[in-house]
Amino acid sequence: MSKRKVKQDHMPVGECITQVQKVLRERFCHQQLPEEPEGVEAQHKHLLELLKRTAIHGESNSLLIVGPRGAGKTMLLKCVLRDLLQDKEVQKNLLQVHLNGLLQTDDRIALKEITRQLHLENAVGDKVFGSFAENLAFLLEALKKGDRSSSRPVLFVLDEFDLFAHHKNQTLLYNLFDVSQSAQTPIAVVGVTCRLDVLELLEKRVKSRFSHRQIHLLSSLTVTQYLRLVGTQLSLPDEFPDAKFAQEWNSSIETLCADKSVEEVLQRHFNASKDFRSMHMLLMLCLSRVSVAKPVIQPADLQEASRLCLADAKANMLHGLSILELCLIIAMKHLNDVYEGEPFNLQMVHNEFKKFLQRKSNSMYNFNQPVVRKAFEHLQQLELIRPVEGSSAKTQSEYQLMRLMLDHSQIMEALQKYPQCPTDVKQWAMSAFG
Repeated sequence: MSKRKVKQDHMPVGECITQVQKVLRERFCHQQLPEEPEGVEAQHKHLLELLKRTAIHGESNSLLIVGPRGAGKTMLLKCVLRDLLQDKEVQKNLLQVHLNGLLQTDDRIALKEITRQLHLENAVGDKVFGSFAENLAFLLEALKKGDRSSSRPVLFVLDEFDLFAHHKNQTLLYNLFDVSQSAQTPIAVVGVTCRLDVLELLEKRVKSRFSHRQIHLLSSLTVTQYLRLVGTQLSLPDEFPDAKFAQEWNSSIETLCADKSVEEVLQRHFNASKDFRSMHMLLMLCLSRVSVAKPVIQPADLQEASRLCLADAKANMLHGLSILELCLIIAMKHLNDVYEGEPFNLQMVHNEFKKFLQRKSNSMYNFNQPVVRKAFEHLQQLELIRPVEGSSAKTQSEYQLMRLMLDHSQIMEALQKYPQCPTDVKQWAMSAFG
């Protein structure tokens, strides 16, 4: 055996742990594309065929990839593009334009981005476009100049497609779909969205130019597959520098996944969300608890990570409120119960709070009106209460109608965990909640 091999087989535990953190963090943060996307083979084949017809045969197309967040829409598209670009001819000819509805918030910004990605700035030269229409006309002219045989095909990927439908007159969508319907430059327009009703957002003239092809991605992952995936994601690869440590680590992961309490935790996560992002978040939190002193992931680590992942952010926020703010929330909940969910205002809440104070002999909770108003405004800033839609901005702040954005269980849980919560406040809460 060579010296190098001997050295590799006996890395210090600290180095091994650092290497484990590096390998797994990279896997969780930079999601690597799978060789074959699992469970979406038919959709992969369909999309690949469609884009091949544009890239190789010059046939224009348009389609939508629809599915919930985390279902693998972007992953599917990236896998298809990777497979498509293995063809040398496609690699040389295909132009790509990637737009995102969150970044390109109007058609003018989108046009600038298209011009930049197609490297048409030089063609624009010193031309000064007086209007959006002129800019669009130039771009369309550049796209329409060629025919199917001589033009390079262009792929437009519109992420958050539904947001483009909110642009004024849907000019960009109309023109892209219009070009894709004509015998001009071959283009493929692929929209990615999580809205199932996206076609309802399109204007009639836009809808008539769209091919109505849709690929739906709905996660068909089973619990067994999910559990197996967790094990795979946490396992170390064969090429890990210290083979002995990798073997022990992988063996510990198998034991972990077979644990009943771990299965229950993963089942709960599976029921809440099947997407890879939330799985990776959970596993990242587990990984952060691994150290030289504790070189393997224990079931307790997974349970703690799950608690952090599923923690109610609003209920956690309540733990940091002052006693006055907590009292105001209890008063709001009382009003909600009495008036069956009708909105309330600061004056009503303050009156309810005063009723509580009248039952008290001590003056510990006697706050001035400005202090109560400040506490009320703070609750609004934290978005624990929200103004009713359509309520006039001209209304005096004391009388502006609000709604409570918390439910019974969140408030009760916060009261149980609130550090040194006065007994009388708890009793008032109990009477308020029945």
